[in-house]
Formats: sequence, structure tokens, C-alpha cells
Amino acid sequence: MVNENNRIRVAVQKSGRLSEESLRLLTNCGIRLRPQKEELICQSDNFPLDLLRVRDDDIPGLIADGSCDFGIIGTNVLQEKSLQNGEKSRITHEIIEYLGFALCRLSISVPKNFPYQDIRCLEKCRIATSYPHLLSLFLKQYKLNIKITTLTGSVEIAPRLGIAEGICDLVSTGATLEANNLREVETIFKSQAVLIKSPNLLNPEKKIVSDFLQNKIKQFKKTNKTMS
Repeated sequence: MVNENNRIRVAVQKSGRLSEESLRLLTNCGIRLRPQKEELICQSDNFPLDLLRVRDDDIPGLIADGSCDFGIIGTNVLQEKSLQNGEKSRITHEIIEYLGFALCRLSISVPKNFPYQDIRCLEKCRIATSYPHLLSLFLKQYKLNIKITTLTGSVEIAPRLGIAEGICDLVSTGATLEANNLREVETIFKSQAVLIKSPNLLNPEKKIVSDFLQNKIKQFKKTNKTMS
């Protein structure tokens, strides 16, 4: 039996874009997991692994403080958190593998009747977003007078509510934009799921387990075209 201290912890999104694909990846690597909706921690019965199902924006913090050894997260969240935390975030995680799912882009969109020609058309406009740091970094190169309004959800309705002239939000199929009479005009960041790990895996036996997991995921990616 594996000592409890040698089990690795993997944090994944509890629900949302990355949740099902993350579970599918681990299952296809031969790890048996039967998470129930109400269970936040699930143990594998054939591998020394515990799965933590959490909010995606909590995953970088769980890796940073050593509560989890691995995490599956979108690069959009990872980069936003890194920019938010500044210098102290630079050594809190290591990207092990780009996983090739949950592909999306962070884009600026405006109402279809907005007379948009280029980024300069947004001078003195308000842009609503859940990613203020990524948006601010993008806008710095243009030196425009643009007000960033931070929202935690339902960003797409901001123009209809009159609180912003445009939005900056994740786009996958574009269906949400279409439903809210918006059109995408600038892509500022391309995102996908990545496997990250803590740089502080010091337990030798635990490191053996973590290396095995990394190799299983890399092997699966090589032999499965849907993950390339």
C-alpha cells in the first residue's frame, strides 16, 4: 500500500470548459476515477492520486502553497493570475505539457452597429472584462485612453446595460457573441489547457509517482490524435 504522504494531488476545474476533458485525459491514461458532483476530493482506486475539484482560478494558488502537486488549467487563467500577482508568481508553478484541448481566445468584441475600423476607435471607450490584467497588458502598446471595467461574469451583456461600449471575453464558437449582437474585432490572447506542477516535489517516492503520471500523459498525447 502506498503511504498517504506519497499520494499526489491533482487540481482540476470543478465544472466548466476544462472539467470533462480533464477527467477524460486522466481516465484515458488508465487512472480510475468516479467523481460525484458533491465530492470535492476523489481518490483513484488504482493509482496513488487524489483529485481535487475546485474553481479554476483557485488552482494556481493551490499549486503555489503546496496544497496540490499538479493542476490542469487554461493558460488564460494562469497568465491573468501571474500578471495579478507580479514577481512573486514567477516560481510558483512549472508548465509541464500543453494539452491541446479547451482551445479558445480572449478577444475584444463590440456591438455590431459600432463603427469599428481599428483599435484606435476604442479611444475613451469603456471595456468590460474578467481579465483586466491581460487586457491592460495588450492595451499598453497603443497608449489609448480606455477605461477597463472589471466584471466577474455575464460580461457579454455589459453593452446592453450601458456600462461599457465593448467587452473582452473568451471566445470559442462565437455563439454567445452572436446571441448578444456582438462581433469580435481583436484577439489579444490564445488559450488552451496545460498541465502545471509545483516546483517543490521533494519527497523521492512522490516524485516517482509524479514522473510516472507525466510520462503517461505525454504517451497518451503522442498516440491520440484528438489530443494533438
